[in-house]
Amino acid sequence: MTSPALADVVRLLERRYPPSTAESWDAVGLVTGDPTQPVRRVLFAVDPVATVVDEATTWGADLVVTHHPLLLRPVHSIAATTFKGALLHTLVRSGTALYTAHTNADAATGGVNDALAAALGLVDTVPLDPVPAEALDKHVVFVPVADAERLVDALAAAGAGAIGEYTRCAWTSTGQGTFTPSDAASPTIGSAGEASHVVEARVEMVAPRRLRSSVVAAMRTAHPYEEPAFDVLELAPWPGSTGTGRVGTLAGPTTLRAFAATVAAALPATVQGVRFAGDPDGRVERVAVVGGSGDSFFDAVRASGADAYVTADLRHHPTSELRERADHEGSATPYLVDVAHFASEWPWLALAAHALEQDAAAAGTTVETRVSTVSTDPWTGRVASPETA
Repeated sequence: MTSPALADVVRLLERRYPPSTAESWDAVGLVTGDPTQPVRRVLFAVDPVATVVDEATTWGADLVVTHHPLLLRPVHSIAATTFKGALLHTLVRSGTALYTAHTNADAATGGVNDALAAALGLVDTVPLDPVPAEALDKHVVFVPVADAERLVDALAAAGAGAIGEYTRCAWTSTGQGTFTPSDAASPTIGSAGEASHVVEARVEMVAPRRLRSSVVAAMRTAHPYEEPAFDVLELAPWPGSTGTGRVGTLAGPTTLRAFAATVAAALPATVQGVRFAGDPDGRVERVAVVGGSGDSFFDAVRASGADAYVTADLRHHPTSELRERADHEGSATPYLVDVAHFASEWPWLALAAHALEQDAAAAGTTVETRVSTVSTDPWTGRVASPETA
């Protein structure tokens, strides 16, 4: 098998982690690299830092895929006199491309949050804060039976009838239509002033609302009638299959203390370790997770009915208020489990690396992947508080 071009690898990554699902403030996608360069080796890491770039160049990586962006905030210089500039110069000189999948990888199926949930043993997971599914229309068109297949083809070509991994999805039934052309009409069937009765097919197909104009235009072009009879119905919105965080259940109930120990064993060791807030003997079975900083999702966690919430970077005041509210309302939950930011996102790397190898092979190419062995957790030490008498 041959090595794919960088542009081909980017297409594979963006099929799994669509940039359109990234938050508006985010900066995702290709940072450095020539789209035509071959990609033989890909290194996956959480952070685009100098030690990761050194690892990549030593190994001979052609591409580094990181979760966190290097240029999230605007810079006015990439001179090598700055730390970000120096990193970019190293990448460019070595011919190593850099690609970022951040909040789009958080939301995706098989992304950061799915990987974290799987690492903790959660099953039957659903998004904690689902992204609404794309707004859909249902197009209902009445057409002579002989023209129904041609109409379905035209609507499908315009983007209608795509459901999941299936295309040209349509439903038809037959009935009798009637109409009377006026003297000014140019009817395909029948004569002016005379009632016509025609066996017609009712064709139904869904389409993204954003394609409404093009689907209707395609229908009018393909339809044999001067004035087609059709309806466009706006379908009710519903939660999508992707979104921030995940909620699922453990194989069986456990205690908060034991669950925190499970979390510590499942994630990379860090100086922080794992902290928890709540009754150590409290019952935990339903669990919510958000990789990275997650204290902005407390309302969604409470609404989910989770017994415990695993995330990172929990601050004093939001944590205190959530626990006080739980105690005041007599619910005790949700308990909180706070882990290092780096550790919460690290499980995704192996999943993403394996997925890229599979996708490249399916495309008739091959890449070698590696998960970075460098811990990019910035904390390097901790001193425990002395025991009190």
